Amino acid sequence: MASNFWTSTHYKELKDPEEINVVHPLDAQRGISVEDLRLIKLHMSNYISKLAQHIKIRQRVVATAITYMRRVYTRKSLTEYEPRLVAPTCLYLACKAEESVVHAKILVFYIRKLYADEKFRYEIKDILEMEMKVLEALNFYLVVFHPYRSLPEFLQDSGLNDTSMTHLTWGLVNDTYRMDLILTHPPYLITLACIYVASVYKEKDIKTWFEELSVDMNIVKNIAMEILDFYENHRMFTEERVHAAFNKLATSP
Repeated sequence: MASNFWTSTHYKELKDPEEINVVHPLDAQRGISVEDLRLIKLHMSNYISKLAQHIKIRQRVVATAITYMRRVYTRKSLTEYEPRLVAPTCLYLACKAEESVVHAKILVFYIRKLYADEKFRYEIKDILEMEMKVLEALNFYLVVFHPYRSLPEFLQDSGLNDTSMTHLTWGLVNDTYRMDLILTHPPYLITLACIYVASVYKEKDIKTWFEELSVDMNIVKNIAMEILDFYENHRMFTEERVHAAFNKLATSP
């Protein structure tokens, strides 16, 4: 893995927000909307997390897998890249990239254990075949820098490294992977936005500390607003709406 974010493929792969959540023409033919695309990506992010939890895969690997999945759908269609196969394949690939190897047969075992729906049931060969397609969709760029990396240092430097703040900010960082922030912002800015949200929630005044960092607070606050908007709106992401979005994919154009 690259040690410097600014010279990494992750930095080169950062996208403008308007490049995210663009519905692929093949998906649009099936009636998929921007909101459907968001719903499906959120659902598959949760699916990756649930699967990883049962296999006891560490959070960094989960975050890398979700990043891969979200990157894939900036380039490829839901129609051609079936989300229910792409998601476990991204987890399989992330395990390799993060040196936490899990065999494909273990993934298949837990998928069958967790989901009775035949639409989720894939064989080992399906995951291995999709692995190559995902690698090509990612341009073989597997490096991912995460907000977790700078979190302990920032918390200590700001004087907010007590147990309560650590748990709160860690949870906020976890939740940013239910959005596309990792595709559009350097990880350290996501970290700072999570600390900003936590400090406001806990009524901690760290304005002076932020000023000393010499970062663009407008960007930090904009990211914080995206996080808060997600919490405000995620109640609308119901299973019924997710099923409706998947049903559109199943129809012929």
